[in-house]
Amino acid sequence: MPPKLLITGVTGLIGNAVLDKLTSDRTHQFQITGLIRPGTKASRFKLFSDRIQAEFIDLSDIPAIQNHLARNAYDAILHIGALRGGRRFSRQQYYQSNVNSTEQLVEYALDKKARLVFCSSVGVFGAIPEEMPANNDCPYKEDNYYHYTKICCEKIINRAILNGLDAVILRPSITYGPGDKGFPFQLVRMVKRRIFPVSNKNIWMHLCHIDAVSTAFAKLVTDKSELSGGAYNIADLEPVRQRDLVNFIYRELFNKNYPGLLTVDNDILIAGEAVSRFLHSELWTARFELIAHSWIYQVRDTYEVLGLAGHYTIPDFRIIIRNFVQPNRRDR
Repeated sequence: MPPKLLITGVTGLIGNAVLDKLTSDRTHQFQITGLIRPGTKASRFKLFSDRIQAEFIDLSDIPAIQNHLARNAYDAILHIGALRGGRRFSRQQYYQSNVNSTEQLVEYALDKKARLVFCSSVGVFGAIPEEMPANNDCPYKEDNYYHYTKICCEKIINRAILNGLDAVILRPSITYGPGDKGFPFQLVRMVKRRIFPVSNKNIWMHLCHIDAVSTAFAKLVTDKSELSGGAYNIADLEPVRQRDLVNFIYRELFNKNYPGLLTVDNDILIAGEAVSRFLHSELWTARFELIAHSWIYQVRDTYEVLGLAGHYTIPDFRIIIRNFVQPNRRDR
């Protein structure tokens, strides 16, 4: 029988890409079950509905998760789903969906000796790490509640690893790929409308191509060598300077560099961050942080250990620009 996999977050950017990678692998066959939040629009999963067994369970519904796990046997769990930061949910909802669900999956994997691959975030080091490039020796930084929940999940997993859990933690940076409407997509939108405020300082951004993440997940399902117990930060091979990326986007759209008049003093961006923090807006605080400060991660060891193909934000960011111009593109 083919290995049985459980994937959470299968309708999201990363979960969808992982599913595509696994089902296109001709050397391995899997029986895949995907957890999908009840009420999700059919358009978000109709393209892959014939490739998985869909189970409509919300991650916050712990009794439903327990019931499902009691009735099924899995060889591996890819836990990708979570409530993302900046959303209008209560802290109880965040904790229930992100932490309590992880606890259930960890207990199941430990009991059944199944492999668990957990999608964390470089945000466990904070939106802006204390040390750069951030690496596994950097301390956790609970600078918002979403990051706090990811830190809680990592602690639960690491404790279980000491008791024999076969688990690996992947920490993607902000990921870019077709179908997402997050920071990379909004960056292109703002540059096109000439409303993106380019800092007058050298701000470095370390984004992550979706293929690097999906390939890492696929390798960790098929390769069970000595990778268990590790935590790997994933981003493109090198960070990119904010001004260079903005100019690249604008040249792709208009064949010229971004207007220099739209450069602003970085102190203005930091002031916007301070105001957002005072108003307790995690979403706007994060937005200002990402454009007013550098964020860089140590990823060379990840590429070496997992054998990933290298990605460079310029020119690979074309994948987002093309998706912005032609939203129905499916290429990667």
